[in-house]
Order: sequence, then C-alpha cells, then structure tokens
Amino acid sequence: MLVDGRIVAVKKSKVIDKGKLGEFINEVVILSQINHRNVVKLIGCCLETEVPLLVYEYVPNGTLFQYVNGQVEEIPLTWDMRLRIATEVEGALFYLHSAASTPIFHRDIKSTNILLDDKFRAKVSDFGTSRSIVVDQTYLTTRVHGTFGYLDPEYFQSSQFTEKSNVYSFGVVLAELLTGEKAISSTRAQEPRSKKEEIIAVANLAKRCLKLNGKKRPTMREVTIELQSVQMLQKSANLQQNYEEVEYVGAEVYELWDAAPTSIVSTSSINAQPLLSS
Repeated sequence: MLVDGRIVAVKKSKVIDKGKLGEFINEVVILSQINHRNVVKLIGCCLETEVPLLVYEYVPNGTLFQYVNGQVEEIPLTWDMRLRIATEVEGALFYLHSAASTPIFHRDIKSTNILLDDKFRAKVSDFGTSRSIVVDQTYLTTRVHGTFGYLDPEYFQSSQFTEKSNVYSFGVVLAELLTGEKAISSTRAQEPRSKKEEIIAVANLAKRCLKLNGKKRPTMREVTIELQSVQMLQKSANLQQNYEEVEYVGAEVYELWDAAPTSIVSTSSINAQPLLSS
C-alpha cells in the first residue's frame, strides 16, 4: 500500500543477472509508451536496488488461466464474459500493433499473462520480452521467447516474430476460452458441448488464427471486425430473447385480464352493506 492508500503490485526479478535486468529495463521502456484500459498500468520503477523493482496497478482477480481451467470454481465464466474478455484482449493487441506511437509485439501472449480486474475486465501484462519495431519491419531474433503451446510454429523455423505470431498466440487463448482446455494437455475432455451460432463463429476464427502458414492467418484488424460482428450477433440474440419474454408475460397478463369479469369479480356477489357504518 502506498502512502496515498493505493494498493499496488510489485514485481521483482528472482535471479540477478544482466539478462533479467535487461528484460526489466525493456519492460519499463515498452510500458511507458502504452496507455490502454486493457493493458496493465506501470506506476513506477526502481532500478537502483540490488534487485530491480517494477510497481504496477493491482489487478485483484488473478489470471484468465485460473478461470478457464476451473481453478476458480466460485465464479464460472459465462459465455458473455468469455466473449467480452476475448474482445478486450484483441483490442489491446490491435492497439499495440497499430495504434501505439510505435508498433509493439508482445511475444508471450497466454492466459496466465491476462489478468482480470475487480469487474473481470482483461488486462494484458508481462511485457519483459516485448519489442518495439519499425513499421513494416519483421523482428528477427536468435533466441526463442514465449511459452510452448502458444508459440507460432513458423517462429521456430524462421526466428522471425511478426504480427501473425501474436495472432497465433491469441488463437490459442481463444481456443482456451471456448473449450476450457489447457494449451498443452495429455488428456482432452470427450463429452459433447452445446454449440450456438456465435460460439461456432468464434471457433472458426480461432481455427483461422491457428493456421500453420502465417500468411493465411487474419490480421488483428480482421480479428477485431469479426469479434465485433459476433458481439453484435450476441446482443441481437439477447434483445430478441428479452422481447419474446416480454411478449410472453404480456400475453399472460391479457389472458388474466380477459378472465377477470367472470372468474374474479361478479356483480351479483357484491354485498349491499355500506362501506362505513353511520
């Protein structure tokens, strides 16, 4: 807790080495360029201590991984919540790719790096291995960064990290939101799952994001457009359901009113006694 009463989260390196220090400094540089509601906010840093420290806004509800894999059973993620979280993460990535002052590639997108705040809004975190890039320039690296299961298969072959590499990782997160399965699992649930039109649309989008050939994957802008379409479909379905419920209740009321003169009130049964005695 800071002196002004704010609760914050402090991140420090477990191992003191130049590589880790470099990642910390890089995270400061990257986050100083970012201002987005779905990206965790950096409040301050201290690089003069023996172990470098980064101070972030506190995001209280843990990671998306904990919820999609059933580690937190008290608050199950509804379909509406899953779709909203997917849209928020996609919006943050689209901002990093195209709306930030300098395009930024987050090289470790995964459900454990997506935090949930007090209203279960998504916050993308952990920018230690991210890189700012020059527009239209592919980032080349000789060291593999990221997490197995989320990494673009093309990255292993070419050592080229592109926007489509982020799209692949996002596709894995989408698949997690849809199925509740881990990115890497030796056992898969075999029970049938119900499919609604919007769920199938998101599943098809995840499938396209996971194409082995990066050129066949959509851009984050295309992902944005498709997810917004699914959201509109969901809102339309909810409005239709609410309309049908109101119409049904209205019909019941009319039926009750039509029956009232014969079943509830009868003029012949009214007592002729005065309401108030004199």
